[in-house]
Amino acid sequence: MDLKIIYEDNHTIVVEKPANTPVQEDASKDKDLFTMIKEYIKVTYNKPGNVYLGLVHRLDRPTAGLIVFAKTSKAASRLSNALRLRQVERKYLAVVHGKLEGTGKLVDYMVKNKKTNTSRVVPKDYRDAKKAVLTYEVLDTVDNFSLVSVELETGRSHQIRVQFQNLGHPLFGDQRYGQDVNKVGDQLALFAYELNYKHPTQNKMIETLEMPPSVYPWNLFNLEK
Repeated sequence: MDLKIIYEDNHTIVVEKPANTPVQEDASKDKDLFTMIKEYIKVTYNKPGNVYLGLVHRLDRPTAGLIVFAKTSKAASRLSNALRLRQVERKYLAVVHGKLEGTGKLVDYMVKNKKTNTSRVVPKDYRDAKKAVLTYEVLDTVDNFSLVSVELETGRSHQIRVQFQNLGHPLFGDQRYGQDVNKVGDQLALFAYELNYKHPTQNKMIETLEMPPSVYPWNLFNLEK
């Protein structure tokens, strides 16, 4: 698998994660992104011994798109803090079933079942419920699908997938939260397309943008940078 590097300097590296590639090693033992990047740094820069790489955020395995890693411990600490303070801008594109219009804000409360690795929307006073907030903008509608740009205000497990399913508009290809409207084998249409952050050691913004691959259902829409 080729590593698609979008941006790199001495402290950070932004890559495009392919769909169905785990960020870290999991029970499947499939090739994971973290190991691939460490191998790339080791070979490219002829680094002896164990290469440092900091994991500061994640994407679900079926989700594709932009993800940043830290190449130094200082960068890892500062990026982690920036993420905690919501100073890192991350936007997603999603194709959902049904026709949506305009813009919206979803505020729900969610709980995660660790045994089944699933999340669901629950009442506010439900035990261990955590607030989940996102905003979205509908960019286009084609046939019975809507293309939406999504920005998370919170980072709950499977948040985008669960909140849109709860709204009555499950994501295309979601085998976990949209089994009744998706075919087995369809790929989840969720892509992290914009990632902007302040450089951890320099007074400048790093802005990255990448579009999903031109395959169904993305190719129903006019996607341009």
